[in-house]
Amino acid sequence: MNNAPCLLADIGGTHARFALTNGASVRDVLQLQCADFPSIELAVDHYLRTVGESHPIQQASFAIAAPLSGDQVSMTNHSWRFSISALRQALSLQRLIMLNDFTALAMAIRHLPQHELLQVGGVSNTSNAPIALLGAGTGLGVSGLIPSGKDWLPLQGEGGHVSLAPATAREVAVLETLWQRFEHVSAERVLSGPGLVNLYAAVCELEGVPVKPYEAADISDQGMKGSCRICAETLQLFCALLGSVAGNLVLTLGATQALYIGGGIVPRLGEHFARSDFRQRFEGKGRYVNYLKPVPVYVINSAQPAFVGLVQSFSAPGPRIEVRA
Repeated sequence: MNNAPCLLADIGGTHARFALTNGASVRDVLQLQCADFPSIELAVDHYLRTVGESHPIQQASFAIAAPLSGDQVSMTNHSWRFSISALRQALSLQRLIMLNDFTALAMAIRHLPQHELLQVGGVSNTSNAPIALLGAGTGLGVSGLIPSGKDWLPLQGEGGHVSLAPATAREVAVLETLWQRFEHVSAERVLSGPGLVNLYAAVCELEGVPVKPYEAADISDQGMKGSCRICAETLQLFCALLGSVAGNLVLTLGATQALYIGGGIVPRLGEHFARSDFRQRFEGKGRYVNYLKPVPVYVINSAQPAFVGLVQSFSAPGPRIEVRA
């Protein structure tokens, strides 16, 4: 990377965040609503005109909430569809890197300062075991880091779409209610912003009360305040189910060094999350409770952590699709 500015983009189902970097620092951060732009090209053009960047952009690295398996990208929770190679040409780039959004976040976690992390249980360690990562926002992102010699290799997957596994009679009842609406109830169907709304509606149905037009922020806010008993139970179920999914991920990856939680929902919960049933359910794996008990969980409170990973992507190894002129 030379002194010419490089474009960074962290694109989720709701927001697209842009910034410029020269490799040493990140500047001109701007968050846009994806719904305000018919295409990703128009969002990029709006960003560059807004910040008034006069130097030509030759390199870019984009993190996007979508599965990446070829040139064509189709976002899971938004309408944008595009060709990576055509996007490079439209933006007149010499080099375009495209990563899954949680792959980029995985590349960032070893570079985040300790004061931007909230530890929820476990014992800090510096072992060479894998690291797990998940986070709830518009969807449920999942990734991890695997040690490989001197490097750490990030994972790319779609673990948010695994089948949800209930652990209590109440959760079974909730799942049966959701099966009436969805052919497949994945973890993301409940552990995301829309998932909170789905959970709330299911609890309302079980309680025989009207469903109010709440959004995810309304449910979490009222749940934390205790001003709505349905919202409080919804939030309790959310934290408990997230604990079960997180414990499964650590067991699957052997990620005994740590689990990191990103996304937009859990960091807003603060100490409420730390006091929730998350940790109990995270560890509650029968004969493997002592395997999970020491594993530290860190909630990421960084403002724009994906940009840290995107800067790393210009030189660090990892799964991505890269096109050049």
